[in-house]
Amino acid sequence: MSTIYDFTVKDADGKDVSLDKYRGKVLLIVNVASQCGFTNSNYTQMKELLDKYHDRGFEVAAFPCNQFGGQEPACEIDIKNFVNEKFNFEPDLFAKINVNGANADPLYQFLKKEQGGTLIDAIKWNFTKFLVDRQGKVVKRFAPTTEPRSIIKDIEALL
Repeated sequence: MSTIYDFTVKDADGKDVSLDKYRGKVLLIVNVASQCGFTNSNYTQMKELLDKYHDRGFEVAAFPCNQFGGQEPACEIDIKNFVNEKFNFEPDLFAKINVNGANADPLYQFLKKEQGGTLIDAIKWNFTKFLVDRQGKVVKRFAPTTEPRSIIKDIEALL
């Protein structure tokens, strides 16, 4: 596997989705949680970025994960409704996954291999972000504390 286009994942409705759908686009992949302290700022700012850059080829792929403090306990339908109702935001929302451990989703195994973390490669918390270029290569990794607005220059450089 050399790009994200080699992966197929399940969407929030349980349907298979090839990440090849993002071919030629700049993509932000994020592990999300509804009850995290970073939830409001991240969803609000990711919506701003998507609204501003979507027409230029920018997308957001959100992967719910309940591995950090049990902060994403809901099912995908409830998560989708929460994000839409609270933030008026409809990112591409995928099925709940594990991002660490023996049962980590293959996409996240790949992302961590391509852009390792500080000290360890494991995802440390909700809202770790990976920026993918138009060729499907993972070019940057951002910590959960990195606000989406702060990566605008990185996104613009790829658009």
